[in-house]
Amino acid sequence: MNQYLILMLIAGIASIGMAFIPTISSRIGISYAIVYVGIGVLFYLIWPKALPSPLPDKDNSLVVHLTELIVIISLMGTGIKIDRSFSFRSWATPLRLILLSMILAIGISTAMGILALGLSLPAALLLAAVLAPTDPVLAADVQVGPPNERGKSETRFALTSEAGLNDGLAFPFTWLAMIIASKGISLSALWHWAWYYLAYKILAGLVIGWVCGKLVGYLVFSISEKYRLLKASDGFLAISLTLLTYSVSESFHAYGFISVFIAGLTLRHYEKGHDYHQQLHSFTDQMERMLLAVLLIFFGGSLVGGILAPLTLTMAIVALAFIILVRPATVYLSLLGSSIALKEKLAISFFGIRGMGSIYYLAFAFGEINFEQQDELWAIVAFTILISIVLHGLTATPVMKRLSKATDA
Repeated sequence: MNQYLILMLIAGIASIGMAFIPTISSRIGISYAIVYVGIGVLFYLIWPKALPSPLPDKDNSLVVHLTELIVIISLMGTGIKIDRSFSFRSWATPLRLILLSMILAIGISTAMGILALGLSLPAALLLAAVLAPTDPVLAADVQVGPPNERGKSETRFALTSEAGLNDGLAFPFTWLAMIIASKGISLSALWHWAWYYLAYKILAGLVIGWVCGKLVGYLVFSISEKYRLLKASDGFLAISLTLLTYSVSESFHAYGFISVFIAGLTLRHYEKGHDYHQQLHSFTDQMERMLLAVLLIFFGGSLVGGILAPLTLTMAIVALAFIILVRPATVYLSLLGSSIALKEKLAISFFGIRGMGSIYYLAFAFGEINFEQQDELWAIVAFTILISIVLHGLTATPVMKRLSKATDA
C-alpha cells in the first residue's frame, strides 16, 4: 500500500473515531487529544517506515498550511459560539488577558530563553511569541458550548474569547522576532514594526472581519430569509465565510486570524436568536475535529520520530515552568482587582492550553527567516504542547464540572 492510500486510511479511521471518542472521553474525564496523540505514537512505533514523516522540517510549508487551516476554522467556530455582545466592560476579562497577561508572559519567557537556555534574542523572542497564545483548537473542554446554550460561565467565556483574540495578537511579536533576526535592532526597524505590524495589520484585520461578517449576515439573515434561498442545513457557509474573510484579509496584508474571529463574532450577533447559528457552529466543529484527529496523530508520530531529540533537562524545566508558573502567575496578576471569584481566577490562570497555533507560528517563522537553533526551538515547543495536552487534558473535565457546581454556571 503506498503512502497516499495509507494517509487516506489514517484520515478515515481518525474521522470515524472522532464521531465516538469525544463522547467517551468526556465520560471518563480524559481529553480526546491524549487518545489521538497516543494513537499517533503507536502508529509510528509500529510502522515508522510505511508512514510519511511527521517531522516539520521535512515539509515545513505543509505544516504551515495544515495548521493554518485548522486554526482559522477553529477561530470561526469560536466566534460563532460566543453569545456575549462586545463592550469594553463585558469583555474586560479577555482584554486583560491579551493586553496585560500575554505581553507580560512574552517578556518573562523571552528573558527565560536568553538567561536559562542561552538563546539569541530573536530566537528567545520567537519562542515566547509562539507559546504566548492560548490555543482555540485544543481548548474545547474549557470553552463555551454551542450558540444559545445555557451555563456559559465567566471562566469559559474568558478562555474562549482569549483564544479567539490572542492567536492574532501574538503575530506582531512573531514578526518582531523575525525582523530582529533579519535586520537587527534599529529605530527605523522598530518604527516600521510598530506602525505596520502592530497597528495597521491589527486594525485592518478588525475592520475587514467586521465588514465580512456584516455582509454575510445580511446575505444569510436578510436576503435569504426574505426570498427563502437558504436551507437550514447549509452550515458549510461558515467555512465559506472563513475562507473568504481570511483570503481578503491576507490580500490586504492584515492579520487573517483576527479577521476570521471577528467575522464569526459579527455573524453570530446578526439575528442573534436565529436557529441557523446552530448549523454554522455544528459544521465548523465537525470540520475542525476531522482535521484535528489527523494532526494529533502526526504530532504523536513526531514525538517518537525525533522532534524531541535536542531536548535537554533545562529545556524541559523551562517548558514546564511556562505552563505551571509563567502562564498562571501572569494571568492571576492581570485579573487582580476584578470582581471574578477566586476559583474562577485560578481556573482561568491554569488553563492556558497550547497547541496547533504555536506549531503554525513557529513553522511560519522558519519558512520566512533562517533562525538559529531551530531544532531546539521545535523540541521546546513540542514538549510544551505535550505537557499541556496531558496536564490540561486530564484535569479539564473534572475541574470544569466542579467549578460549574461551585458557581452554578
